[in-house]
Amino acid sequence: MIEKIRKIIVLGGGSAGWMTAAALGKVLKNQYCQIQVIESEQIGTVGVGEATIPQIMLYNELIGLDENDFMRRTQATFKLGIQFVDWQKQGSSYFHAFGDVGKNMEGLQFYHYWLRMRALGKAAPLDEYTLSSLACLEQRFMRSMDAGNSPLSNIAYAFHFDAGLFAQYLRELAEQWGVQRTEGEVVEVRQLDNGFIRSLRLADGTEHEADFFIDCSGFRGLLIEQTLKTGYEDWSHWLPCDRAIAVPSATTSEPWPFTRATAQRAGWQWRIPLQHRVGNGHVYCSRFMSEDEATAILLKNLDGEALAEPRPIRFVTGKRKQFWNKNCLAVGLAGGFMEPLESTSLHLVQATISKLFSFFPDRNFAQSDIDEFNRQMHFDYDKIRDFLILHYHATERNDSEFWNYCRTMPVPDELSQKIQQFKANGRIFRFNNEMFSDLSWFEVMLGQGITPQGYHPMADLFPEAELAKRLEGIRSVVRKSVDYMPSHQSFIDQNCKAGKIY
Repeated sequence: MIEKIRKIIVLGGGSAGWMTAAALGKVLKNQYCQIQVIESEQIGTVGVGEATIPQIMLYNELIGLDENDFMRRTQATFKLGIQFVDWQKQGSSYFHAFGDVGKNMEGLQFYHYWLRMRALGKAAPLDEYTLSSLACLEQRFMRSMDAGNSPLSNIAYAFHFDAGLFAQYLRELAEQWGVQRTEGEVVEVRQLDNGFIRSLRLADGTEHEADFFIDCSGFRGLLIEQTLKTGYEDWSHWLPCDRAIAVPSATTSEPWPFTRATAQRAGWQWRIPLQHRVGNGHVYCSRFMSEDEATAILLKNLDGEALAEPRPIRFVTGKRKQFWNKNCLAVGLAGGFMEPLESTSLHLVQATISKLFSFFPDRNFAQSDIDEFNRQMHFDYDKIRDFLILHYHATERNDSEFWNYCRTMPVPDELSQKIQQFKANGRIFRFNNEMFSDLSWFEVMLGQGITPQGYHPMADLFPEAELAKRLEGIRSVVRKSVDYMPSHQSFIDQNCKAGKIY
């Protein structure tokens, strides 16, 4: 007999807590079980997960967000990709753009044809075949329209938004759907004889019981780690950055529809343009740089005036040894941390929520389901980890101890194999529906300076003259499509312009 969950407690607010609570509230409709969020205004949130990837659309659809309303309420802008500056070498730049690159032909990815023509010196830069890249450079944006085979029919995009406003927005929605919020700080976690969590006692003396606990308490992992001693797998040897300095700055221009990641001497700096400000941060390795130096570099490279004091953040890149342990599930930073280089933090929150619905428990908490959930989450984290390592390892930079370490460090075997395979013939294989597609791997490996020695043999099926004509046709269509797009700012003004924050 199924003994259904009667109550769920989500510990912690922030983006992770309220994304989880809103999804539970929307799907369970306050009829299946009670949902309670316990959070303390005295405990701050990290609040720097302000850039997303297109998979966020799945979450927005799940809870039925009105996109224009969501953007106005969170001071959001649109995002078509990420620009990486100085990563391959100082002075270099490339886009990891969302959506299609060129047009596939005869069952073969476009980039193989492009590699063939590039080897002959007859291909334009990759950006000129990629709608999102050109639109980024020219500050253009629009949503998809019905335009047949045009690239305008399939525009992939994501968002930049204010993390604090995002959490507040989701909280309002969650409470409309019956989620109860309790203000308070946990002072004691009480467990049953079998180690399962029974209740949380707050500083005001109240005790709150539940069948299932979702830990969104951030880095401290109050339930998953401090209580259940789950353990943590440290990835600092592969991803050595362990500090960040974050600061907002004033807007000095119309917002760019992309995140910019600029490599620095011992890490990198992000720029995330919102409607009312710009989010900035410097991720760095404390082994190779002091906090004062990191802060000075950040402030020196702001586009506009700093709007607050720089805020330091400490972290250890890695993951919990179990994301789900007994009757506790870790979501967000409580489950693990990977720096925001590819804007995957909120995606991992979303992925955890999605898998929770697939493996939603009853009070028996079948261990076989928990084991499979953990296996799938480990896979997601490991594949994203390898993609991030690629950015650091595949570099020509030798101007600092940090980059010398990253360039020469041993990397996971699967990543090494992927790099070697790409070097040989440009082939990229996506394993078991991993997060990043072959196009993403292609853009980053090429951008980081890995040049294939060959290409797929079937790219030779077209005569050279015909292939040159086809590529020029694709390039022309992309150019005309971008010319049709309005400016990013004008699209926001017409559809989702936010009010001023006073």
